[in-house]
Amino acid sequence: MKRLWTPAWITRHVIAVVLVAACLGLGWWQVSRAASGNAVSWAYAFEWPVFAAFVIFIWAREVRHALRGGETAGAAADSSAPVEADLPPGIRRPVRSARATVPASDNDDPDLAAYNHYLSWLNANPGARPSDYPG
Repeated sequence: MKRLWTPAWITRHVIAVVLVAACLGLGWWQVSRAASGNAVSWAYAFEWPVFAAFVIFIWAREVRHALRGGETAGAAADSSAPVEADLPPGIRRPVRSARATVPASDNDDPDLAAYNHYLSWLNANPGARPSDYPG
């Protein structure tokens, strides 16, 4: 739960509250315009609360994703063997191998060989950013 109280998440919470309040306020404004005789405003009066609900949906989905993300990362770090207890009898979990690398042959274009070397470096360093490439 502490993950949701970092400065970045506090900013996201504030933005979500401001957007929901703005959408509901604009919806109320459209209701008052529609009551004054502007027929088109009835559509907007129902549209703005839908936008507010969409903001709430996205916010809730991101919170759920952030809370699950930490749990799955911790569970993956605890055990390296796949768990087969949750599979039906007779079904085995497929074994995932490391990404295959294609070695560049000597007959290739030098630019292609450099690019393949770059890709193999990225594959060997999964947490690295492209800007960390030493070449």
